[in-house]
Amino acid sequence: MMPIAPARFLPGVTHHTLSVDERDDAGAATAGRIVTGTALIFWNPDGSGRKLDAIDTDQITPAADCVSESLETLDERWKAGSFRHLMPDFRDRVHRGENFIVAGERFAIGSSREMSPAGLKAVAEEAGLEMVILCGDNMGDIFRRNAINLGLHVVQCPPAVEEARDGDEFRFDTATRAITNVTRNRVYEPVPLSEKEEEIRAGGGIFALGARLFPESTRTEPIVEFPEPETARTMTTTEQILWAHRVDKTARVRPGETIRVYADLLPASDGTGPFAIYTFNRITGGDKIYPRAAAFATDHFVFTGKESDDRQTAISKEFAARYSIESPYYANPGDGIFHFYFPEQGLIRPGGFHPGADSHSRAYGAYGAVGIGVGSTTLGFGWATGSIFWSGAPST
Repeated sequence: MMPIAPARFLPGVTHHTLSVDERDDAGAATAGRIVTGTALIFWNPDGSGRKLDAIDTDQITPAADCVSESLETLDERWKAGSFRHLMPDFRDRVHRGENFIVAGERFAIGSSREMSPAGLKAVAEEAGLEMVILCGDNMGDIFRRNAINLGLHVVQCPPAVEEARDGDEFRFDTATRAITNVTRNRVYEPVPLSEKEEEIRAGGGIFALGARLFPESTRTEPIVEFPEPETARTMTTTEQILWAHRVDKTARVRPGETIRVYADLLPASDGTGPFAIYTFNRITGGDKIYPRAAAFATDHFVFTGKESDDRQTAISKEFAARYSIESPYYANPGDGIFHFYFPEQGLIRPGGFHPGADSHSRAYGAYGAVGIGVGSTTLGFGWATGSIFWSGAPST
């Protein structure tokens, strides 16, 4: 397996030209504010009186709306498409103050499209509001991580969901994450976040955290060392790979832990690439280093004949050309499908850690590697720092 490379500076840039950036790009998520608003409930249409379960990201942001025609108008289509078919008047209702979105279990399961949390957050912000997602158990894991990265408030609390009714007034404490149904005079404690998720949330989200970690990451030589046989025998293959790729060599690899992990490859599609590029530019300034372990598969918005799709795919193509990302790390239209193309090119190898901004990246387990689906901001963070945060599923 090829060694993970350290950061490469662009001409004229050195360690000494970098400085820690303390910007709070996600809006100071834990500044102790109280978010207020009323409930917007997704009811099960079967008349059972239950909240709607299993709302997936395709329903939140239909595929046709996962388009960005430029980095300057990144989220315009995402906002317009939010719940386009499931609740056509969603945007108007949020603007009227129904900014506490209430849904049942398994909310936001499905694809890794970060357009969904980004679009929802932006719909509220354009009306001067903050959105809170209130849902039951088993929220989509990728969506939750993406939301935390972006500073979108997500709260899992089944009792609060069960008791919520249309028009209920809610309050959310951004410091403690306590949720209050003012109408029913009930205060609820949400399912807690992991320690690292809370750290990212409290630190202002992925843009602010990335800006703080970026200078240090350019000074660090990545080390990937697999455990000795005696230690390895106590681990699964996945645990061994994660153990080897730890940034902090004292970090524990176990259920419920979140650790920072070096990545061998960080591929994007033409659909997820623009937001990852935006994130990379926000964290690094866009003119400091070559993106680390970056790759692209142009396979989602191709051969459609639509000018908007062509403009979207051009964003990643231009970025790749700027940084000399070429075949096999850049796949032109027709070269192959994301989760097949990179293994076919020999870029997915046994023992590697390959987070991809495509939910099918988990297929890399078939090659003796670890692959997970991540959002675009996680990918852009990885391009900037060479690593991402990985969270193990809690033990049951």
